[in-house]
Amino acid sequence: MKQMQPPRIISRQDHPISRTMISPNVIKILYRLKDNGHTAYLVGGGVRDLLLGREPKDFDVATDATPGRIKKLFRNCRLVGRRFRLAHLHFSDEIVEVSTFRGSFAEESAGDTTTLPPEGDESANPRRQVREDGLVLRDNVFGSPADDAHRRDFTVNALAYNISDFSILDYVGGMEDLERGVIRTIGEPSLRFTEDPVRMLRAVRFAALLGFAFDKATWQALVENAPGITRATPPRLYEEFLKLFLSGEGEAIYQHMRLGGLFAPLFPRFSEWLERETEGFPHVRISKSLEWLDERFSGGTPVSTPLMLTLMFGEYLEEIAVFYRKQGVSPLDAIQAAVADFMGEQAPLVAIPHRVALAVRDIMILQYRFRKMPGKRPQSVLARPGFSDALAYLRCQSETTGEGADTFAWWESYAKDQVLPPAAMQMDSVAQRPKKRRRRRKGRVPATSL
Repeated sequence: MKQMQPPRIISRQDHPISRTMISPNVIKILYRLKDNGHTAYLVGGGVRDLLLGREPKDFDVATDATPGRIKKLFRNCRLVGRRFRLAHLHFSDEIVEVSTFRGSFAEESAGDTTTLPPEGDESANPRRQVREDGLVLRDNVFGSPADDAHRRDFTVNALAYNISDFSILDYVGGMEDLERGVIRTIGEPSLRFTEDPVRMLRAVRFAALLGFAFDKATWQALVENAPGITRATPPRLYEEFLKLFLSGEGEAIYQHMRLGGLFAPLFPRFSEWLERETEGFPHVRISKSLEWLDERFSGGTPVSTPLMLTLMFGEYLEEIAVFYRKQGVSPLDAIQAAVADFMGEQAPLVAIPHRVALAVRDIMILQYRFRKMPGKRPQSVLARPGFSDALAYLRCQSETTGEGADTFAWWESYAKDQVLPPAAMQMDSVAQRPKKRRRRRKGRVPATSL
């Protein structure tokens, strides 16, 4: 087994992290673990962001206490996960993830590693399962703080804040990479990306969010392993996709993914379409749309998942709908067919939920309805599902391309002038008729009196 070097210890006076910057719930967790004889550190992105002067989205804790022990210490604990067994501690305002220090790499834990048993066979329950192609499917091998640091993905995410003396522990050179602004894997990059292909997406996300450059070896391994991104499950890739493009740095992430070869395997037909021109014009609307989305994020405006997806793929969907129109399909049916085609081709790769697909369809259909000003019953349009997202989509197109500016201005003005209660907005001409009261039948004994 490879001998690990002792950590670099950055004392309290040499770093900016104070307990006042950390969630009070996390401080309570750290101290309860410490007071019960356990080692407990604040780890991961929370430490990284605090050192960079950024506000962390959440805080993670790592400890030598096993999941079962954590559950005994905290009544608000829920154990989750099969691939990695974790403890989630539920508070009224947050959920804190607590993990047990994980063991070393696969080659250093050969005795704990098995290949995957036949599907449905739960008789074998090894702590570590690795598929033949190297993908880690289960990993509940516990180890030391040093082991745990070396098992993390990137050096800047492997720093630990020690509640005992308020120092920072650095086992892998994370402080130096943080100061240099570099994303670098811990250990051999190809091995880390083979163990978990999603790490390639995480590398892209961190580089864009932090404004960091890629370590040369890490980038080279990412490019070489990019076609293997689809080895991850479609539901997990969808979750990661949301983190990427709802992060406020979607345009930079999109460029990293295209350049690194990660985008094409996930969206093959769309990527092929991007490489072609339409009527002599390249497809640049997606970049402009992502820039527009990023501006909304920076301004604190929430963006829904269906709106993000429609802005990314809307131009592509519009061209598919035009194809169906040329085949004699009605406008609305053409839009529905275009969305169904796209969602069908994506299902084996990035599993977009059906409800989200329906919302994308509604946004696209409303674009067709918007062109009729006012059309029949314009009030009912305001009450349709996804109206606000559809109007935001139209706003983006008018602001980024100049198309539909008059249409957007009309509907925005009309929506502002219509101050109606929700129930009234949902009524059409039939629903506005007074309802007839049902006459109670005489001689019938109510069931409650029997």
